[in-house]
Amino acid sequence: MNLKKLTLVSALLVSTLFAGTYNVDKSHSNMGFKVKHLMISNVKGNFNDFTGSFEYDEKTKKLVSLNGEIQTASINTDNAKRDAHLKEPELFDAAKFPLITFKLTKVDGDDVYGDFTMKGVTKNIKLEFDNGGTIKDPWGNNRAGFALSGKIDRTDFGITWNKVLEAGGLTVGNEIKLDIEIEGIQAK
Repeated sequence: MNLKKLTLVSALLVSTLFAGTYNVDKSHSNMGFKVKHLMISNVKGNFNDFTGSFEYDEKTKKLVSLNGEIQTASINTDNAKRDAHLKEPELFDAAKFPLITFKLTKVDGDDVYGDFTMKGVTKNIKLEFDNGGTIKDPWGNNRAGFALSGKIDRTDFGITWNKVLEAGGLTVGNEIKLDIEIEGIQAK
C-alpha cells in the first residue's frame, strides 16, 4: 500500500473513532415548513411521522451522514380540510408517493447538501446547518442536536397546483421554507 492510500485509510479510521451514530428522537425533533398564502401571510406546518439516523463526529463537530424518511400522509397544518387536500393527487399524492426522503451527500462549512426526494423527484438541495452540539442527558444517553434550514421550489418536485387570484398573484407560493430541528440519541 502506498503512503497516500495509507494516509487516507488512517484518516478514515481515526474519524470513525470519534463519530457516533444517532437515531432521531421524534419527540424532540420537528420537520417544519412554511409557505406563502395569498401572497400576504405564511401557512406553517410539519410532518408528524418520520424516522432517521445520523452520524456526528464529536472531534470535528461535523455531521458525517444523515438519512431520513418522512411519511407524506402525516402532513399537519392544523386544518383538517387543508391537510386532506394536500394529500390528494394534485398536490403531494400521498397514496402514490408515501415517503419524502433525504440523504446527505456533502458537508461544506455550515452548509449541507443532500438528495431530497419528494413526489418521485430527486434533487440535490442545500441546507444551512446550525450545530447544537452534544450532551449527556440525565438518563445517561449521549444526545446530539442540530437545525437545518433552507428553501425549495415545490414546482421542481411536481407540486404545481395553484389558483390565480383576482387581484393577481397566486393562492400558494412556490417557495417552501424548510425549518428542521433534529435531536438524536446515540445508538448503543
